[in-house]
Amino acid sequence: MNRLFRSAALAAVLAVAPTGALAGSVYLNGVKIDGVTNQKFEKATVRIDEAGNIYIEAPGYAARVTTVTPAAPTPPVAPAPQTGAPTAAAPAVAPAAQYPGSVAPASGTAPAQYPVAATPASGTVPAQPPVAAAPATGAPAAPAAAPVAAAPTVPGRITQRYWLVTEQAVPGMTGYDIDVFINSQWLRKLRGNEDQVVADITRNLQPGANTVTLIARKAASGSRRSNSPAHTFRVIIGEGNEGGGNVMIDNPLIHFQKSAADTQDATQEFTLTTR
Repeated sequence: MNRLFRSAALAAVLAVAPTGALAGSVYLNGVKIDGVTNQKFEKATVRIDEAGNIYIEAPGYAARVTTVTPAAPTPPVAPAPQTGAPTAAAPAVAPAAQYPGSVAPASGTAPAQYPVAATPASGTVPAQPPVAAAPATGAPAAPAAAPVAAAPTVPGRITQRYWLVTEQAVPGMTGYDIDVFINSQWLRKLRGNEDQVVADITRNLQPGANTVTLIARKAASGSRRSNSPAHTFRVIIGEGNEGGGNVMIDNPLIHFQKSAADTQDATQEFTLTTR
């Protein structure tokens, strides 16, 4: 699987001191990232100016200021009032068996369970399955029952956030537009002449394995603006977090790139496994 950073498995973590302890602000590749904590950058250049502002130049890292609207809280639901005489307590039911390795579902969602027979009420004799009569002497024995197939494993919910980020050396120079598909569903078109895209795609993924397809198409009309391999158009998808209005990709999982020197359309398929 492709990686965004120069190391094979880089978890970028930036440790920024509390805002009150510094006279200036912190900038990552020219983007103000005040409020970001618990991060680390490798192969980075740090400069502090006379006003106390800290400038971090870290090639290969992406930061963007975004606005996140918090979800509205769910209003509580009042319990239905009881009517008539109180009913007798229901008989005890054997606890449902959890699927092995399943993750606890979100609040308000019942966990997936195996079917379990209810315990009969007191004084009631449970029905017994019919017993096959013994075969007559000399008759062939009945064949053994076929083994029962194991129940499929149900994936748990997604616990990480997944982001799509674009990077261009100079927008519009490669001449490529890129279509993004997730599990055969078209997500969006990434245009070569637009600004950097930072999108949360968690809700477009399913628990477990996902198929991500990227299709790059070279513009057919007009003259080429550049033939330089230094003019690149990158797409990075990975696990990340958000803090202080900035998005950081801690674990890049997909890395797709085309340059102005390329001339052919290209399609590449990736498997992204959520956790």
